[in-house]
Formats: sequence, structure tokens, C-alpha cells
Amino acid sequence: MSLARHWRLRDQRYRLEGTACDDCGTIQFPPRPLCPNCRSRTLSPHPLDGRGQLISYTVLYQAPAGFEAQIPYAVGIVELGEGPRLTAMLTDVDLDALQIGMSLEMTIRKLRSDGDDGVIQYGYKFRPVQFEGA
Repeated sequence: MSLARHWRLRDQRYRLEGTACDDCGTIQFPPRPLCPNCRSRTLSPHPLDGRGQLISYTVLYQAPAGFEAQIPYAVGIVELGEGPRLTAMLTDVDLDALQIGMSLEMTIRKLRSDGDDGVIQYGYKFRPVQFEGA
């Protein structure tokens, strides 16, 4: 990914920022220019709290280019408390301990690097909730 594109996606990748429709209240992630519910174009940035539940997951034993050092790793569908569902890598969990319905929270982790001298890409991953009362 180019450095310029990486910079443009920073709010989405580091703050988990989506959009909320000003007309019907639908919340989307990733941000969209058009509401999928009412087709309105009046949308506002909406920061998501980064907590949700694991809906589904799979464990990868063969990885795409750039992710080979991380295998095996899990990728899951996370339903956020605000409603949107997203796909993300799961981290800080024993793969045998993964359970559908478990509570997760977003964390920032290294995703990959473009060689020894390239850009290091960070982004969101999800982990089990560390402190339930927090």
C-alpha cells in the first residue's frame, strides 16, 4: 500500500471511525459516502467504541504474501456494539480458546511490513476483552 493511501485511511484504521447517517441514524463501517439504508448523502463521522462479539472465525495455516510469519492466525467476523460487522485478525488469544459469542475489543497491532526497509503497516485487530468493567 502506498504511503499516501495509508495516510488517507488512518482514521478508519487507527480510530475505528465509521459514518452515521444524519437522516436515519444507520451506522456504517467502513465509512461510506451514501447511506445503504435510506440512500442519503448527509453522513457524519462516527467513532466506534471498538467492542463487540465474535460472530464467526477461521484459522489460517497458509497466508497471503506478507503474512507468512504470523501463521497460524485467526480471522473473525466481529459484530460491534453499534451494529456494524467487520472482518479482522484476532490476536492475544490461544486459537483453541476462541468461541463464537466471546466479547472482543479493538487493539492496534502491526499488520505487516514491506520488507526490511519498507513501511511498517499498523492497524486494528481484535482481542478478548481484558477488563470486563473497563
